[in-house]
Amino acid sequence: MAVCARLCGVGPARGCRRRGSAREHRRGGDSEPDTDTDPEEAGGGGATEDEEEAAERIEGGRPSLHLAEAGPAGRAPLSLLELPPELLVQIFGSLPGTDLPNLARVCTTFRRILRTDTIWRRRCREEYGVCENLRKLEITGVSCRDVYAKLLHRYRHILGLWQPDIGPYGGLLNVVVDGLFIIGWMYLPPHDPHVDDPMRFKPLFRIHLMERKCATVECMYGHKGPHNGHIQIVKKDEFSTKCNQTDHHRMSGGRQEEFRTWLREEWGRTLEDIFHEHMQELILMKFIYTSQYDNCLTYRRIYLPPSSPDDLIKPGLFKGTYGSHGLEIVMLSFHGKKAKGTKITGDPNIPAGQQTVEIDLAHPLQLPDVENLRDFSELSRIVLEVQEQVRREEQEEEQRQEEEDCSQQAAFQPAAAPLGGEGAQGEETAAGAQGTTQDKAPGSQPFVLPMGVISRNEDYPRTCRICFYGTGLTAGHGFTSPERTPGVFVLFDEDRFGFIWLDLKSFSLYSRIKVSFQNAEAPSREAFDEMLKNIQSLAT
Repeated sequence: MAVCARLCGVGPARGCRRRGSAREHRRGGDSEPDTDTDPEEAGGGGATEDEEEAAERIEGGRPSLHLAEAGPAGRAPLSLLELPPELLVQIFGSLPGTDLPNLARVCTTFRRILRTDTIWRRRCREEYGVCENLRKLEITGVSCRDVYAKLLHRYRHILGLWQPDIGPYGGLLNVVVDGLFIIGWMYLPPHDPHVDDPMRFKPLFRIHLMERKCATVECMYGHKGPHNGHIQIVKKDEFSTKCNQTDHHRMSGGRQEEFRTWLREEWGRTLEDIFHEHMQELILMKFIYTSQYDNCLTYRRIYLPPSSPDDLIKPGLFKGTYGSHGLEIVMLSFHGKKAKGTKITGDPNIPAGQQTVEIDLAHPLQLPDVENLRDFSELSRIVLEVQEQVRREEQEEEQRQEEEDCSQQAAFQPAAAPLGGEGAQGEETAAGAQGTTQDKAPGSQPFVLPMGVISRNEDYPRTCRICFYGTGLTAGHGFTSPERTPGVFVLFDEDRFGFIWLDLKSFSLYSRIKVSFQNAEAPSREAFDEMLKNIQSLAT
């Protein structure tokens, strides 16, 4: 009642006061309170002719009455109920759609005003970017309020970026509002080894409003067109899809035709074009494994990494070469003196969710000149020297930590000054190493891969900005015996970097995914770190 009093301009002990005989048609008591805030409750049925006409005047920028004319005797209005309907439409249309159900409970007048489609047309446009001419919906009998409440608001929690649970392979799903549809697009890397080519994408499902009752979910998998599907929001940041007509996924030629079609789409070639026997086995294994998930999938939310002015380059998603496994998607993020590359898509050796590379930004590498760089043993010597230095620093840090713990156990015994001073100096030097290196690093320096290092893409840049010591994760089939091995992180420019796997004598080239993903920002740094930890634990 207190809320009603503030809006209607009366005391808490009295009912809604009607002012003027001209507003008798809006007479009615307060609606019963309800705990559910579903936007479908904000009004019911169609708007009255007068309200629709008022809405049209507002939409066209021609309000019929001046604000001061609403009250009796020419005075300013004392409550919202004294305002013309077209002004209430404009006011209500500027509020978030999730607040309108509460507003509809104030009184029947507000509830009747909220039936005006102009309000919901504006909410669809401002909150979800629906720019289509929503007036065309009148032909099908679907109102803008139906679109907002039964489609956009109902499925708002699945908008954004997701990683499907497809064993070690993972994936990247982007759910967006596309016109009057909500569509889940699966993003695929370009065909190996063309890492600089744009991403490919295909629809997995779509949701739209066919009638006023409820939204329709359709599976888009296969080659026979849309068919019946289902979406279930399992819990926060997780949902699942299910196909109810899997016969639409099958081809008349059987599994052999399905495999050849999948191979052309996934790799852009036929099996006869792939001469490497091990690569053929990996491709066939992936087809058999992923085809088990064509009827039911679970997705977990992922966020884009937050950025900072101190980052080496802008963090984000990159596509990279991984030998016989083809191109995979990696997320580059910065964490103080470290940078991490986390797999969004993976393979039987290193599954999706694992940290494929880690860059030590406190230990830059000074590469030799081009002629000496061609000698792999020279590069190996430089990297192993830094690896030994990092190992010694880690041991010293552990020793300092043990001594600090011992000193804390002794009552009123401060840590020894020489050790404390030396430790502080060491930390300051490590923390400032990245900034100092970036300030003094040349704009570009010649770069060439050493002899014997294998690269899937020979069209890599021949100049680089700076290099850092790093480690790469290697493992046997099935993620057996995982081990971090030394390597070299090579920054070419803002959109490309590389990594030399020293033990494998292999080179991976990464190129930025230049897609503007919506609803993918992490609410906080802590939420992003928690997301990384979760997807890694699932992969393990």
